[in-house]
Amino acid sequence: MANALTHAAQRKVFEVAMDNLAKKFDKGEKDALVDLVDTMQKYGKVWDDRAYESLKQGFAADSKWGERIYEIYQHADKKYLHDLFMSAAFEGGFYGFQETRRTAKKYGCGIPWIILFDPTTACNLKCVGCWAAEYSKQLNLSYEDMDSIVTQAKDLGIHEFVMTGGEPTVRKADVFKLCEKHKDCGFWIFTNGTMVDQAFVDNMKKCGNIMLNISIEGDEATTDARRGKGTYQRAMKAMDTLKENGIIYGTSICYTSQNYKAVTTDEFYDFLLDKGVVFSWYFHFMPVGNATNMDLVPTPEQREYMYHRVREVRGYHGGKPIYLMDFQNDGEFVSGCIAGGKYYCHINSRGDVEPCVFIHYSSANIHEKSLLECLQQPLFKAYQKAQPFNKNLLQPCPMLENPKILRGLVEKSGAKSTDMMDPENVEHLCGKCDPYADAWAPVADRLWKSNHPNAS
Repeated sequence: MANALTHAAQRKVFEVAMDNLAKKFDKGEKDALVDLVDTMQKYGKVWDDRAYESLKQGFAADSKWGERIYEIYQHADKKYLHDLFMSAAFEGGFYGFQETRRTAKKYGCGIPWIILFDPTTACNLKCVGCWAAEYSKQLNLSYEDMDSIVTQAKDLGIHEFVMTGGEPTVRKADVFKLCEKHKDCGFWIFTNGTMVDQAFVDNMKKCGNIMLNISIEGDEATTDARRGKGTYQRAMKAMDTLKENGIIYGTSICYTSQNYKAVTTDEFYDFLLDKGVVFSWYFHFMPVGNATNMDLVPTPEQREYMYHRVREVRGYHGGKPIYLMDFQNDGEFVSGCIAGGKYYCHINSRGDVEPCVFIHYSSANIHEKSLLECLQQPLFKAYQKAQPFNKNLLQPCPMLENPKILRGLVEKSGAKSTDMMDPENVEHLCGKCDPYADAWAPVADRLWKSNHPNAS
């Protein structure tokens, strides 16, 4: 590491800083988070100095986000908050990010900061537009598989993991066992929330390193239309239980041509805030799968609306005190596409190591190769060599906005479709995206130039 402090010393510094923050918050000092940012800036160059200064501006006592974080602290379970900060924020986000940059140089390939993996294809729902909805319910990563993934990943410096599926909580016993063993890692679980009850929350507190993202599509009618009757009320019960227990959590929202307005109204955000939601992920509907419903793909006009609306809501001033992230439109803040091992990759429940949760092609499997060997597969190397895929970072994806590139990456690397039920030829997938890419390009160009007037 560039900094001379050992991991143990760094951890101690951050633990003390976290304790000091708690003491200051208890005294009503709402700008205490600025001190924590100072500590991060001093002991690790995770980001550019401008990013730290921006954070300190946003966390000032009289700022929207300074007030919001102070409020979150007041209602949070203090031990859970402390444990989560040390596992997900320090180990995963701060120390882990630095370590993955170091090991990437050592091995000459991209080492992701985060690994997504699917404990199972099984799910208790069958949601419209979910590629896993038609999968066999019998495919699982065993506990030993998941433990091996995490153990190997930690050897590479990776301490942040996301569980997708399928429905990860179907395997809750193994999930809790895994999180309990690897306390020095943060685990994010994307879930429909229907299996989250008091016993589940008690286990979350015991582990101290789990954060939930509950999927929701809008109001009751919209959610149940996609996820099944009664799903909305079960999710509401889970959200209430999390709030009552002081657990920090977020939501995951797939925006489509049909629901994009419903999931961005002031009333919707007020509802989320009332439920205790701290952050929300927005995911653009992706046309993955041979039988995908192309009518659900947002139009360029609808996507532009999302671009403006998300930035308005989460801004330092005005909007709402809920932090929003748009997986597609925020590409400019992370240098475009982050997949293919650059910052993250995906492992499906059969063990195939894929560049992205939305791009199902691979030539490496954890049952046949080590994790490092899987990260060194030709497709990942081709990804990293070609990134960013577009100078305009509002066109980040090699599939949705640059389909010609994905065709070449898959064909030249020899990767095969990893779809478990109905393998999709890359030409078929990219052929669906060609019209979208052509239609979005002039809109992206106009938006990019409006914010980057000196861009070539």
